[in-house]
Amino acid sequence: MLSKKTRRNRKEAVLSQTQNETVYLAIQEIYDEQGCSISELCRFAGISRSAYYKWLNRKPSENEKFNQKLCVLIRDAYEEKSGILGYRQMTIKLNRENEFQVNAKRILRLMRILHLKSVCRRRRRNYVKSTPEVTAENILNREFHAERFGEKWLTDVTEMKYGASGKAYLSAILDLSDKSIVSFVIGHSNNNALVFETFDTAHENHPDARPLFHSDRGYQYTSKYFRKKLNKAGMTQSMSRVSRCIDNGPMEAFWGMLKSEMYYLKKFQTYEELKEAVSDYIDYYNNHRYQKRLNCMTPIEYRNYLKDAA
Repeated sequence: MLSKKTRRNRKEAVLSQTQNETVYLAIQEIYDEQGCSISELCRFAGISRSAYYKWLNRKPSENEKFNQKLCVLIRDAYEEKSGILGYRQMTIKLNRENEFQVNAKRILRLMRILHLKSVCRRRRRNYVKSTPEVTAENILNREFHAERFGEKWLTDVTEMKYGASGKAYLSAILDLSDKSIVSFVIGHSNNNALVFETFDTAHENHPDARPLFHSDRGYQYTSKYFRKKLNKAGMTQSMSRVSRCIDNGPMEAFWGMLKSEMYYLKKFQTYEELKEAVSDYIDYYNNHRYQKRLNCMTPIEYRNYLKDAA
């Protein structure tokens, strides 16, 4: 049996070798792309020039060949999605679309070597208080799990800007079982018509759904007319508590995702340009964006999976 010291020394040797390989790959990448001096790169990295060339002229292992293949796939996927993929989403995408399985740590290491990082960033949201006509209890109570489609729906409105001073408002409904966007409407005004059209579209497309319908206390949702629409559709109303945005957490998370992966990445000059981008993103989200919490499926895939399993 090996002593603890021997095992530790072997472990340190393997770790050192792995770390050096990362440095060698980085040097090779920078040299290929920018043509920098190998001598200067080696000096900067703290390794000898002869060690680098020894590594470069060796016969690549199967693992190294696979890493090179992964680097090409990572670059292609990164460019395909305009840089929005972080290492977790990148891992899911590669595993779903290729005949292999890799772990997230490996993808993270390779993305760092390639200097690729998600361009997404978050912004805080400003809230406007409203005076409600009617209110409802927080029946949802942060129970964000649902067994079947149409059991629990969340909704909200978010603001986006375009041009010099234009504003657009996006209203959407999200299903908690598959995290899909059931319906959405984008308009020039944050008014009752926007919210009512979003609700009517969802109800028309899914007339048999009788979900618990949860929202914040925005004035559209606390109107008597909206309560009548819910009652007529056989839905139960639930509302977040005052100043408790986490009570509508998954809806807030979707806004953050949409804005960080699409809206914040470019400047929109016209309303039509913004509207088209929103529509394209929601189609991507529902039908092409894999989610780890959905067993690495897209929302619509997961909805069909639940239907087949029922």
